[in-house]
Amino acid sequence: MTRPRTAARNAASISRKSQSVTVHSRKMYVDCRFGQLHLHTAFPSSGGFDELTPLVCIAPAPLSGRLFKPLLGNLGKDRSVYAPDLPGCGESDSPSATPTMSDYSAGLVDLLDSLRLRQVDVLGYKGGSLAAVEFALARPTQVRRVILVGVPMLDAKEREAESSSPSESGQRLAPALRGYPAGERLPLMHQPTLVLRQKDEFWQETARTDALLREGRRVDLPEDFQTLDDGAAELVTYVREFLDS
Repeated sequence: MTRPRTAARNAASISRKSQSVTVHSRKMYVDCRFGQLHLHTAFPSSGGFDELTPLVCIAPAPLSGRLFKPLLGNLGKDRSVYAPDLPGCGESDSPSATPTMSDYSAGLVDLLDSLRLRQVDVLGYKGGSLAAVEFALARPTQVRRVILVGVPMLDAKEREAESSSPSESGQRLAPALRGYPAGERLPLMHQPTLVLRQKDEFWQETARTDALLREGRRVDLPEDFQTLDDGAAELVTYVREFLDS
């Protein structure tokens, strides 16, 4: 699950460490089949051939890509980072009907095509992990590596209970994610995958990925890791170790 560094990449890495890099943070829109997709982005001032593989960060619906702002400044030092609002979430345009998982994946595919990104890494958080899986399956040659932080691996009975809960307070996932057959989809992924298990409402469900991922490994985060705000520095360490090795 590791890849050798080229001489150019090693030289670029040394160069980045030896000089100060300005990280540009922006909000932008790209065209997608539903209208426009809104995203938060960060990228280094240096740019050029020495930039690492771009990273797409996927928040759980209905939250915005703003969720990843605590990570963007650090990760954007040596790669372009994109944190989109999924279709129908945040400031992104919505499909004509209630968004489905296929709509989420389609919006992410349109993001790749609009920005002409040849290859990306993907990070999904909680419900966004499911969208990350479907995205990786939709573009298997373009999605290089996948990180899943908290995976709602619900079985059939749990999915039914989630969908039939009489109140939103009893539901942990957006409508498009509640019926997603993650147990059937994860084994189809071939990308190297890192699962980070957070002590949260999906603690037990996340452990189910162990038996399903072909090229996966799991790391349990410390109990004091609660939010991306509090645990940003620690999460960035795991992300860099996995993506940049």
